[in-house]
Amino acid sequence: MKEKTHVKNFDLKNFIYLFFILFVIWLFLTTSFHWQELCVGIFISLILALYLHKNYLELGLPKVTIKKIIYFIMYIIVLLIEIVKANFDVAYRVLHPSLPIKPGIVVIKTKLKQDIAKTILANSITLTPGTFTLDIEEDELLIHWIYVRTEDEMEATKIIGEKFEKYLKVVFA
Repeated sequence: MKEKTHVKNFDLKNFIYLFFILFVIWLFLTTSFHWQELCVGIFISLILALYLHKNYLELGLPKVTIKKIIYFIMYIIVLLIEIVKANFDVAYRVLHPSLPIKPGIVVIKTKLKQDIAKTILANSITLTPGTFTLDIEEDELLIHWIYVRTEDEMEATKIIGEKFEKYLKVVFA
């Protein structure tokens, strides 16, 4: 019986996308365009892209395409908007004299298949004030909600998770 050897091919397209993403993250973190910092950012992004490229697909991350990058950017924008809206909602509840809360635990369903996609969805829900992901079991997420509007699984899924999931489905397709 012949043993298969796994040779990791160098995919230039994924390497370039990964380098670009890492460099953009560097620019956001440094917020500087001095040539010294740009050179360091290029160097670090290059080294990380070379190192991470070997394990990129093994981590369960999707292949990078322009469409997926665009949807990921749209997901980040939606996430930021939802965080701001939720902050105002929680601030209202805290400042209101009668403290209008109705805490409870609800179950929502996800159509995401990859564990990393489910984890990103769970973290997105947790980052949004007023909700907290307690557990992920198969295709269900257990969510603590500061004001339970419905206990219906489908409706709770629509209110809490659908706004993130529609973008993550494309990113992790």
